[in-house]
Amino acid sequence: MSPWRLCGHDGTGGRALTLDGARIRDEAWGETAEAALAALGSTSGPVFRIGDGVAVPLPAALLPDTVGSGLPGLTQETPPDCLDGWTRLMLIGLAGTPPHHDGIACVATPTLAHWVHLSAGEAVSCQSFLTPRLATALGAAEEADAEALADTLSRPERLAAHLRVAEVRGAPAALTGHLLGAELAAARPYWLGQEVNLIGPEAATGARAAALEAQGVPVTRHDPDDLLAPAVAALAARRDGTA
Repeated sequence: MSPWRLCGHDGTGGRALTLDGARIRDEAWGETAEAALAALGSTSGPVFRIGDGVAVPLPAALLPDTVGSGLPGLTQETPPDCLDGWTRLMLIGLAGTPPHHDGIACVATPTLAHWVHLSAGEAVSCQSFLTPRLATALGAAEEADAEALADTLSRPERLAAHLRVAEVRGAPAALTGHLLGAELAAARPYWLGQEVNLIGPEAATGARAAALEAQGVPVTRHDPDDLLAPAVAALAARRDGTA
């Protein structure tokens, strides 16, 4: 397998890898993907750009039939939504780890939460939420108040009023609970009666995992870095025509 490089925006900043086939040799970070690429010690091999190319409409295979110079994101017409290239990369990694992951994935980033229905290596549909961005803007806590979550899960139409009460009370955990309650109410068709694969760092997934488990939903948590190696392996095999 020939050496190559991969770069993209992982939701927090630019990230770049030097690869020897499917083996990750080096990593670098920067404010942008280009800055991360420039920070790599190696400059040899073609560059594979996560997020480049025309977004592919759902339903779509997670791993493209042919791998050129980039992995485009995914787009959905109804309801209008899109998944960026790095989110698609994480889902490729999930699909490449045993057991075969059909069902529901939730990818939690610092700004968005993507709920995705997966089946037979395809992303079938998605629904994304601004919950993390709203939590940051409102000064919400990392943990969620269980009573607040239950209140808004059962009465999501009162979200704005619930948030105002929590703001006046100075209760950041209640803000988190109300926001997650509204998200779970809207995402109910995805998680009800399902197992959820929750992808994201501890800070982004802890409260969401607890909220789902309180509803009796089985949750498997995945660190994004643990999915990077199988995702790269899948892309490398497709690039070299072995998959």
